[in-house]
Amino acid sequence: MTKTAKHPAASSRRRGRYTYPPGMSRNLLWFALSRVRPRNPIILFEQLAAKYGPICHYKMGPQHIVFLNDAEYIYEILAAQNDNFTKERTVQRSKLLLGEGMITAEAADHKRQRRAAQPAFHRQRIGEYAEAIVSNAVRAREGWKHGARMDVAQEMMRLSLDNVASTLFSTELREDIVTVVEAINEIMRLYRYLVALPAIEVLLQVPATRLKGFTKAKRRLDEVVFRMIRRRRKHPGKGDLLDMLLASESDEQKLRDEVITIFLAGYETVANALTWTWYLLSQNPEAEQRLHREIDALGGRRLGMGDLKQLAYTEMVLAESMRLYPPAWAMGRKARQDFHLGEWFLPKGTTVLMSQWVTHRNARYYAEPLAFRPERFTAEAKAERARFSYFPFGAGPRQCIGESFAWMEAVLVLAANAQQWQFRLVEGHRVEPEPLITLRPRYGMMMEAERRR
Repeated sequence: MTKTAKHPAASSRRRGRYTYPPGMSRNLLWFALSRVRPRNPIILFEQLAAKYGPICHYKMGPQHIVFLNDAEYIYEILAAQNDNFTKERTVQRSKLLLGEGMITAEAADHKRQRRAAQPAFHRQRIGEYAEAIVSNAVRAREGWKHGARMDVAQEMMRLSLDNVASTLFSTELREDIVTVVEAINEIMRLYRYLVALPAIEVLLQVPATRLKGFTKAKRRLDEVVFRMIRRRRKHPGKGDLLDMLLASESDEQKLRDEVITIFLAGYETVANALTWTWYLLSQNPEAEQRLHREIDALGGRRLGMGDLKQLAYTEMVLAESMRLYPPAWAMGRKARQDFHLGEWFLPKGTTVLMSQWVTHRNARYYAEPLAFRPERFTAEAKAERARFSYFPFGAGPRQCIGESFAWMEAVLVLAANAQQWQFRLVEGHRVEPEPLITLRPRYGMMMEAERRR
């Protein structure tokens, strides 16, 4: 795919043999300190997209950065030229938590890990997980009380964590769920410092800093994961993802990295998607009523894998929710070699950033982009839209390996819970997205549970 039309904001700039897209002339280090100071980097990305359109260039210190808000450009980076790109600095920093897991690993290591995990996400295996997922959803809903106020974000975190543990790892983590959730919440709280601060590896060794909370939380998380691995070594034979990883990797630290990556990615994404979906349904009664009609048509019976075809609107609701509030809100790549992107010629080492949040709200692809309209995801509507204008699970060869699992889990959990319950946002509760590793609600999601009649 090629791109010829320019955004009217500015023209290209040439430096030596390279040509750069329009963008900020001042270095972003100065710009951020003097003008923007965003607690929320989404604000900066929205400003860049509004001013420069499909593509923008700026510098952060000596680093060249290109920000994309165009489906064709995104296709070039994530698919057509994928082999020329590695994960960028932010992902490299996440190794502090994830180690050399599937998200952070490159080249041969990534391919080996993906091959080892692939059978666990085969269509037939995913179908086998449905019963456990519905059981967990039913158990959760039976603990809710009419009129009770609760943080739906934390409730979905616990439920999604239970699902990943009981399906991919055949492990009951109920005795460890509080420990795991508290540890991950502490890690998320400190995430912005891990990304932004220089010499972070050194700072983490200093005991008298606020970062000591990260080290303690990571240690607590590791204890749970290592205990799970060692328990399975003594009692193998479940035939699940953990057995597959044990068969392909003997090094315990590498196993830890692979397990914790899939573990966290598997539950954070779905939990946040469900949280934002409950919020959007509470604000859009017509969509909520249509969802209930579809679910009620199944007769109130216990749901299963065979019901997914009858839950088409439920899936559209989730898709539209992840358009407006994508759990993975941004991603980036770093060029191994010089490369062309449309009419531009850029040097190796250039960081390329893309934001699902921004692209999913691009009026070129979605009319009235801030409106909640699940009908955008009928088969006909999707076929008419640029393919890479929607990529909540990434795209290309490194697209999320667990995407099919996540869709199945989210649809069944939403439907099973909505059979009996709906939620109303607590009056006065502040709703604001917080872009960390995933897009969490900054202040949680306090909602009142209403039992459906």
